[in-house]
Amino acid sequence: MVKEGDLAPDVQVQMGDDSMRALSAFGPASGRPLVLYFYPKDDTSGCTVEARDFSELAPAFEAAGVAVLGLSKNSPKDHAKFTAKHQLTVPLATDADGSVCDAFGTWIEKSMYGRKYMGIERATFLIDSEGRIAQAWRKVSVPGHAAAVLAAARALTEPVAS
Repeated sequence: MVKEGDLAPDVQVQMGDDSMRALSAFGPASGRPLVLYFYPKDDTSGCTVEARDFSELAPAFEAAGVAVLGLSKNSPKDHAKFTAKHQLTVPLATDADGSVCDAFGTWIEKSMYGRKYMGIERATFLIDSEGRIAQAWRKVSVPGHAAAVLAAARALTEPVAS
C-alpha cells in the first residue's frame, strides 16, 4: 500500500480508445500534479456524485495546473456510457487486470449486509509534479470530497505568500 511521500507507482491504465498509457503521462511527465481517484463502479449513486463533482470542478483543477483521472474496473465501453449519460468532463481509465488497484492498495475486502467480497476502495491520491504522493484520502466520503482535493491541489501548486 502506498503512503504519502512514496513515489507513485508508474503503472499502465487503459483509456477509452483502448490505448494503454503510463500514469505518469497524465501529470508528472508533463511537470504537473495529478489527482487519481479510485471509485467502485460506474453509474452507481456515490460514484456518479463523485464523478459529477470532479467534472464540475475540472476547470478549477485545470486553472491550478492539476490533471484529474478517475479509475475503476469498468470497461472503456461502460465509461463511455457513464460519461455521456452524466456529461462528465474528467477522463476515466480502466484497470481491467487490477494491477493499478494492487499497486495503490485499493483492492480490499468489503462487507455489505454481512456478505464479504473484494472491491475497489473509494480513495484519492494527489501526486505532485515529481511523482510523489503528496496526499492520500482513504475510505472517502463523497460529499465535499472533490472540493477538499481541489483545496489541497491548490495549496500544492500555488506559491506561498510571504
